Amino acid sequence: MPSSASNPVWRRLRADRAAMAGLAVVVLLLLLAAAAPLVTALEGQNPTAFHNELIDSATGGVPIGPFGGASARHWLGVEPGTGRDVLARLVYGAQVSLSVSLGATVVQVALGTLVGLAAGLGNRLADTVLSRTMDLTIAFPGLVFAISLMAVVPGSFPRPVLLMLVLGVLGWGGTARLVRGQALSLRSLDHVAAARLSGARSWRTARREILPGLAAPVITYAALLLPGNVTAEAGLSFLGVGVRPPTASWGQMLSGATTWYQADPTYVLLPAGLLFATVLAFTLLGEGLRTALDPRAKSRLRRTRSRRSRQVAST
Repeated sequence: MPSSASNPVWRRLRADRAAMAGLAVVVLLLLLAAAAPLVTALEGQNPTAFHNELIDSATGGVPIGPFGGASARHWLGVEPGTGRDVLARLVYGAQVSLSVSLGATVVQVALGTLVGLAAGLGNRLADTVLSRTMDLTIAFPGLVFAISLMAVVPGSFPRPVLLMLVLGVLGWGGTARLVRGQALSLRSLDHVAAARLSGARSWRTARREILPGLAAPVITYAALLLPGNVTAEAGLSFLGVGVRPPTASWGQMLSGATTWYQADPTYVLLPAGLLFATVLAFTLLGEGLRTALDPRAKSRLRRTRSRRSRQVAST
């Protein structure tokens, strides 16, 4: 097996500065989420403790002091209205946001790969039925259904797990369509046709001959799904149907900040900044992976842009 230094994919990815910056931010966020108990222990706080003495009741709950009440005991200040430590809620919110988005992406990729393979390698009837199911799934108003479903499910069910399942089950259509197209293309190759003619079962052929060829496009697509799932989790929590208190969530913090943005802008900027940085980092990393795994994609994009520029200039 070649070392990472001699791996052409890694070399191309490492040459992409934007992708490496995104990777660095992603790794930092993952470490921050994993070390949330350690970070809060170092600060001496926890995400659920109320500190009423740190907010001004005369002004409705605005933190006492500049920058949201930041101090040696509360490094990023406290929440307006509750006095809960902002840093503790941010790092535990990173756990929720990243775990939900990663879990939903795994569900989407797993379901999409299974259905796409069944459609691409099955007979005409199976392909037709499954393809129409993919179309329905893609066209389905998933966000509206997710809001309705999250609102009616009993609160005793773990909300992060429910978010993973809802986002995953509603979002596998794009992956399935990608896998189906790739499977139809790969099944016509000589080594795949030889395996089928030799009497190998369909799933054995898929596992040994098709799946290796699907790895690159599926990994790339999964990396591009992640920022969408991060945004979806934050949006559902912002609307009040996602993660609920006392569990911390960036979307939930932004929802609470809507009434405090004038009195305490720090409380708005911190979760919004982390959410923006996370989505941007995953997007840059996904674009870099797409170029590294398929170096011809960048040249095709340049040719397309050049052709469009010439068309615009000619008109």
